[in-house]
Amino acid sequence: TGVTQDAQEAVKWYRQAAEQGFAEAQFILGGCYLNGTGVTQDAQEAVRWISKSAKQGVAEAQCILGACYIEGIGVTQDAKEAVRWISKSAKQGYAPAQCAMGYLYEAGLGVRKNRTEAIKWYRKAAAQGSKDAIERLRELGE
Repeated sequence: TGVTQDAQEAVKWYRQAAEQGFAEAQFILGGCYLNGTGVTQDAQEAVRWISKSAKQGVAEAQCILGACYIEGIGVTQDAKEAVRWISKSAKQGYAPAQCAMGYLYEAGLGVRKNRTEAIKWYRKAAAQGSKDAIERLRELGE
């Protein structure tokens, strides 16, 4: 707002803030690397910055880091590590992570398959308006 849009310039400022330890800037910088916005796309560098943010408790970063572990993006695929990060996010009330926890329990990824736990997490996300969770509950007959 008020300036010409310039992704490379934005990355410069995010990097300065991220290097000073600002968690939100670390998360955004990681997203820039993940998507190749203003920088060359680099999944490992993305995970490095997102991980710093996740360790500081940023729920969205924790959820994205978990997704990286599920998909093997920038890290070795590891469902248990994915559950660790996604559950931290879900416990903070982040609806996308709650929906993801539902899916992990439904599919048995990184956790023992458990329909009751899946429904519990889907309901938490649905209560916040998550369309994905609402759809999964419908499909499960809930």
